[in-house]
Amino acid sequence: MRPSRDEYFLKIASVVAERSTCLRHHVGAVAVKNLHILTTGYNGAPSGLPDCLELGCLREELGIPSGTRHEICRAIHAEQNVIVQAALHGVSLEGATIYCTHTPCVLCAKMLVNSRISRFVSFGRYNDDSFEELFKNSGIDVAVLNKPPPIISYLE
Repeated sequence: MRPSRDEYFLKIASVVAERSTCLRHHVGAVAVKNLHILTTGYNGAPSGLPDCLELGCLREELGIPSGTRHEICRAIHAEQNVIVQAALHGVSLEGATIYCTHTPCVLCAKMLVNSRISRFVSFGRYNDDSFEELFKNSGIDVAVLNKPPPIISYLE
């Protein structure tokens, strides 16, 4: 059965998440506009720096609960990496849809608002719901859908 467009892009975000170097959450994000992928991002340490796979999880060591104290972490969030990649490559995210494996933290939500996205689609919930009012007030449509099946089907 052919996946819907939302399911298709959420599956791609799930594959992107496989590159994550976070020991707590594997998060992937895909920016899409006019049915074309603009950029992708996953959560992990800044480029070229040691990551949690090498050094361990700083947040775990300090006992910091998920959804709090975002600044104490080696990783850049997937949504932040989507925005950074767009900036590096001269791509505007205005009017784009972000497909992400998790809903955003408030810091990422603020950045996405300023990126002028129009829609955010996810299947997982991050432990921070403060994005909801921010997106509502900014006119960003939010859809939290069912997790797509992990099976990739194709004819051989």
